[in-house]
Amino acid sequence: MARRDPFTAEQQSVRVLKVGERVRHILSELLARQEVHDETVSAANIAVTEVRMSPDLRNAVAYVKPLLGKQEGEIVTALRQNTAFLQREVAKRLGLKFAPKLQFRPDESYDEADRIEKLLSDPKVARDLDDPQD
Repeated sequence: MARRDPFTAEQQSVRVLKVGERVRHILSELLARQEVHDETVSAANIAVTEVRMSPDLRNAVAYVKPLLGKQEGEIVTALRQNTAFLQREVAKRLGLKFAPKLQFRPDESYDEADRIEKLLSDPKVARDLDDPQD
């Protein structure tokens, strides 16, 4: 007899998004309250901009951005060194059957947005965007 999944694909994707958002909130709270016992992490204000979960909810990639953009590489390295503590805390607060394995990566989306903004403000591009023939 074929096993039927009680959730549709849409419901599963919503669940993945909700769990990712909960993990983001938990990580943000841990970092804001300076519960990580690492000087580099405690000294910086770190924003967790997004958490992407795998479909089976066993892996999570957290994108982080230090406010003011200082020491991004050092902060990501410090977070990676404290991954075991953060995974344990997330597992306690999340209450899932399996605790997601965390990976930390720097958030490049703001840099990409700045690059696109500079391209769009280029006079040649602005001239093409303001073309009166459209």
